Amino acid sequence: MTSNRSAVRRTALAAATAAAALLLSACGGDGSTAGGHTGHGSTTPAASAPAASAAAGQHNDADAVFAAGMIPHHRQAVVMAELAETRAASPEVKTLAGEIKKAQDPEIATMTGWLQAWGEPVPQEGAAMEHAGHGMAGMMTPEEMANLEKSSGAAFDKAFLELMVKHHEGAVEMAETEKAEGTYPEAKKLADAVITTQSAEIARMKKLLAPSS
Repeated sequence: MTSNRSAVRRTALAAATAAAALLLSACGGDGSTAGGHTGHGSTTPAASAPAASAAAGQHNDADAVFAAGMIPHHRQAVVMAELAETRAASPEVKTLAGEIKKAQDPEIATMTGWLQAWGEPVPQEGAAMEHAGHGMAGMMTPEEMANLEKSSGAAFDKAFLELMVKHHEGAVEMAETEKAEGTYPEAKKLADAVITTQSAEIARMKKLLAPSS
């Protein structure tokens, strides 16, 4: 039974990281900027250095799958949040988007550090867009992202909230799997934070979507 679970986890990890490997090959990259986040590249070395000693400890394939999947998931949420800065009409939506970006950018750097310390592939920039909608919980499809980018005002607010609820629900699902199957304490702690924070944000967004009485 243990060997079967291990095989399943390794298969899932391979699926989660295959996109990064393909993109690396296609783009001719050497992997030296694998953890960079546009506009935030300086955070990755700082995050990965202390992580190298701490994260190299006990972890399993579920931990690696969680980090490799959550990085592009978070990146897409950050892209959506950045769209809200110029397209949203509602101050509440703009505030929420800013909070999402502020919370998830550092988490991307943290998980990047874990994967580097574990010797696992780090999803490349663009993986969230290139492979959106291909089985990862809650990810937007390229078509959904394109439509969101084309909208503005009240129409953007509605689409953003509806899509981000779906996106957050997917992140919560991934975090719950990590809590159940992972072993690395810091990954399980982050999963707890994702569940708490994003569940609260889901409630806020559903309230904003509810018709005014």
